[in-house]
Amino acid sequence: MTRYGIIGSGMMGQEHIRNIALLTGAEVSAFVEPDPGMAAATQGLVPMAANCPDIPSLLARNDVDALVIASPNHMHIGQLKQVAGLRPLPVLVEKPLYTDEAQIPELQQIMAAYPAPIWVAMEYRYMPPVQKFREMVAGATGGIRMLTIREHRFPFLAKVGDWNRFNRNTGGTMVEKCCHFFDLMRLILEDEPVRVMASAGQAVNHLDEAYGGETPDIWDHGYVIVDFARGARAMLELCMFAEGSRYQEEISAVGPAGKIEALVPGPTRFWNFDHGPAPTPKVVVSPRSPAGPVEHEVPVDRQLLAAGDHNGATYYQHQRFLEVIRSGRRPEVTLADGANAVRMGLAAQESARTGQAVSLV
Repeated sequence: MTRYGIIGSGMMGQEHIRNIALLTGAEVSAFVEPDPGMAAATQGLVPMAANCPDIPSLLARNDVDALVIASPNHMHIGQLKQVAGLRPLPVLVEKPLYTDEAQIPELQQIMAAYPAPIWVAMEYRYMPPVQKFREMVAGATGGIRMLTIREHRFPFLAKVGDWNRFNRNTGGTMVEKCCHFFDLMRLILEDEPVRVMASAGQAVNHLDEAYGGETPDIWDHGYVIVDFARGARAMLELCMFAEGSRYQEEISAVGPAGKIEALVPGPTRFWNFDHGPAPTPKVVVSPRSPAGPVEHEVPVDRQLLAAGDHNGATYYQHQRFLEVIRSGRRPEVTLADGANAVRMGLAAQESARTGQAVSLV
């Protein structure tokens, strides 16, 4: 039995708990959650798990074999550092890995010296339609020249203490939300970015809110163009006031042989069933010759859809992380991957703020 300790069991931490419960030979044995309401909800999910007051008390237990860190973004590096100094267990740490360039020296120390595997949680990699897209993309395109990722979705949800309403806690929308997409760009293109250009801002969401006299400063829409070293171009289109969309994520890649798309619905719990059943994820291949699209449905198990908001990806990610814990092999999503996604996000924040392209070389 592999026993997990959860650091931060709010909305995303509870999604991890529900998915760990679906794994064979795994359980949550302890957690740290300072908010009483979230702690009570967590105890309802795992009645036998110990509610620990802090990280040192969790790490002192002999029934914790691995950790999941799902606390607010700005806390990740400090908590990783604390774990490293007390008991460096295998860790799955939520994205974004860091939120501020000032945290990079501490991250570099962890990267150089941490003796156990650390996996950065990039759930979008493991959505079944995205996996199918990746399997087919080379043959469908003949080599990607253009990659577009479009997310049209709901606004940021309410979080404990409203921490996600402010850039100082999240790193900014291009880091908090979009590091997933910058990670996918690197993964799909198997290349590194050289230049980032962005235009983004806050147009609709959270403008009538105030917390401690402050109005939220998180952006709700934007475009980002990324040039890659071997000549491919990628674009992100984000809109966070488009929850009426049929598909939440639409990924397309085009090359000399044709085009391929992945169409991914949003969380099932937000679908308006007055309009019928939630859509099935699809991958659509559109060759240039003979011209015409071919659709491949990629259904996701209903139990996995009920366990979280990421199209089953959290479960598949945990399957692989559990293999890493038990084998000691290298994580599929490394600290370097997590750091590169944040670096691109920070560059997009800077480009949108200044109106200038940002070089990454």
